[in-house]
Amino acid sequence: MRTATTVEASAGEHWSQTADFVVEAEKLGLDICWVAEAWGSDAPSALGYYAARTDRMLLGSGVIQVGTRTPVAVAQTAITLSNLSGGRFLLGLGASGPQVMEGLHGVPFAHPLARVRETVEIVHRVLDGGKLSYEGTQFTIPLPGDAVPMRLSARAEHPVPVYLAALSPAMLRLTGAVADGWLGTSFVPEGAAGAYFAHLDEGLAGAGRSRKDLDVCQGAEVAFAADEDALAAMVAGRKKELAFSLGGMGSASTNFYNSAYSRQGWAEVAAEVRERWQAGDRDGAAALVTDEMVLGTTLIGTEPMVRERLRVWRDAGVDTVRLYPAGESLEDRLATLGRAIELVRETGSAS
Repeated sequence: MRTATTVEASAGEHWSQTADFVVEAEKLGLDICWVAEAWGSDAPSALGYYAARTDRMLLGSGVIQVGTRTPVAVAQTAITLSNLSGGRFLLGLGASGPQVMEGLHGVPFAHPLARVRETVEIVHRVLDGGKLSYEGTQFTIPLPGDAVPMRLSARAEHPVPVYLAALSPAMLRLTGAVADGWLGTSFVPEGAAGAYFAHLDEGLAGAGRSRKDLDVCQGAEVAFAADEDALAAMVAGRKKELAFSLGGMGSASTNFYNSAYSRQGWAEVAAEVRERWQAGDRDGAAALVTDEMVLGTTLIGTEPMVRERLRVWRDAGVDTVRLYPAGESLEDRLATLGRAIELVRETGSAS
């Protein structure tokens, strides 16, 4: 397995500290650093800076939210970042959710599947370098009238792999059909075959592709507990965070995280957590989250537990493990990340 992490350019800390983390992560041997966007800093600006500070590591947008930029603007960004980094850029795209798209950007969330599909198609056409003429249900380029098809003056000097963030069955099928990689979350390897891979494989097969054509990139928090008591405290501390994902993410009608957990065997608990969270009972919602739910979707445990979990992830079909290292300080997070990278390497050498 390859190793990756995700950073947010201004996640409650000084910009320079995040940059230091990225630089040191490359020295530790990390393969890929994804930069998140969500409702914080934009990803491309930070990626350009990190490209100038690093030499080897791949850098990806994790993710650019489709609909906040035109497809051609996305392609321009991808070409720029790929060229200036010497071909180290990965284009990660995602539909986001109704709250961020409509509540923050004022962009309709309707038809996310078609919007993502057409964006990928347009990006690929722009990367090919020809004049762009496209007519879809979401985008028409050029618009009817006097405008004529154009091409960018910039040219892509390197291939630009496209990754899609996907959780729903339809988006997973699209990922299998058109993407170079899948950015996933809420991943339980024991339940992944039905919840995720069946849909990915359907999309792959329909496009005449196989699993080897897709980089399965899954993410989880990694933290090492000294003993069982320390582990119990760690798990208890994560329950409210998971309750927020199940109950507070998305909108009143759409929560992709809740749906993903439901498909992996926790439908009843996920529904009740969401109901309590939406009613304002945050502590009650967190109390419903089980230890199994936390441990099943993270890499939290004693070192032997984490090593064994990595083997399970590998055997389930994960190609790249995206590590979110726990720690109170930069030094703590880097120490956790470094040990996790070593364990991934050990897991690979033992296969």
